Amino acid sequence: MTNGTVDGLPPLAVADRLDALRALFDDAGVDALLVTGTTNVRYLTGFTGSAGNLWVDDRQAVLITDGRYSEQAPTQIADAGTAVDVEVFASSDQSPVTALADGSTRIGLEARSVTWSEQQRLAKLLDDDPVATDGLVEALREVKDDGEVARITTAAAIADRALAEVQPTMVAGTTEADLALALDHAMRTGGASDRAFETIVAAGPNSALPHARPGSRPLADGDLVVCDFGAVFDGYRSDMTRSFRVGGSGSGREADLLSAVLDAQEAGLALVADGVPLAEVDAACRTSLDAAGLGEAFIHGTGHGVGLDIHEAPAVSATATGTLRAGQVVTVEPGAYLGGFGGVRWEDTVLVTTDGHRALTRSPKDP
Repeated sequence: MTNGTVDGLPPLAVADRLDALRALFDDAGVDALLVTGTTNVRYLTGFTGSAGNLWVDDRQAVLITDGRYSEQAPTQIADAGTAVDVEVFASSDQSPVTALADGSTRIGLEARSVTWSEQQRLAKLLDDDPVATDGLVEALREVKDDGEVARITTAAAIADRALAEVQPTMVAGTTEADLALALDHAMRTGGASDRAFETIVAAGPNSALPHARPGSRPLADGDLVVCDFGAVFDGYRSDMTRSFRVGGSGSGREADLLSAVLDAQEAGLALVADGVPLAEVDAACRTSLDAAGLGEAFIHGTGHGVGLDIHEAPAVSATATGTLRAGQVVTVEPGAYLGGFGGVRWEDTVLVTTDGHRALTRSPKDP
């Protein structure tokens, strides 16, 4: 990797992110921010280690890590194109925060990642009480640059290929756990560094549990099966769900459920575009399922952002107050779950564009 470029993909625009963060300080009421969320540290610097806090003020940025990363941290920061802007302090001594705070009277902490004990410790070290901030870096992460979109697209393609490879084995007698393991293996051998989250394969009555864990239950003819999975490529994730009925869609209640939920997803996807209220996408899915008599069977939000984390802002839900923006990557994933019978979910990861959206997950959907 050189300057954030991987396998010919566009580089990540890491060098601009620190200044974009600084531009948010006045509205947040801070002069400096101690970034403690590991994903946020990676986004701002390119550093992927498990231990590291990033100090950012209007003059400097300092990554405070430990001796395990004394070589890795500078190398990764240089590769990301931020070496000029980020100094590395690698030591078991975390006291540099107090020295860096000199002259910064309003020091922000990330409320989502700082523990209460750490907040109390820092409050004793600093001259002024820290200021709680919420979602400053996460707000920057919502709109993806070309390099990020390319990596999510690659992760999605890896998952698509894995499903195509494994789908012929999704037959009666194969267990949920075997299928989940096969998908994970296919993603790894297909170029993924990891699975994006714990792969879900749920069959029969288990498919009515949105986050069921794959077990030893073998698939049986007529079962509804939900497969929810994704890949990681260069830190970025994909998310996709496909549903099917063992032995073919046929007719009857299972086929009706598969079609009704797919209709709901298509209704939501049809609205995805820059400037559309997030809640309207959710409402479109719910209205469709209400019309099919399945409104009460849709028991979760319609979608979420995807990037370095599998669940990021924005939330696509009934209570969401924002609008979609070009460059966001979101999922649209309505579902219907009937206890004791089974469930269906269709999900795609899509890129919001000025005039609509582009699907990043592209596996066929056959109700």
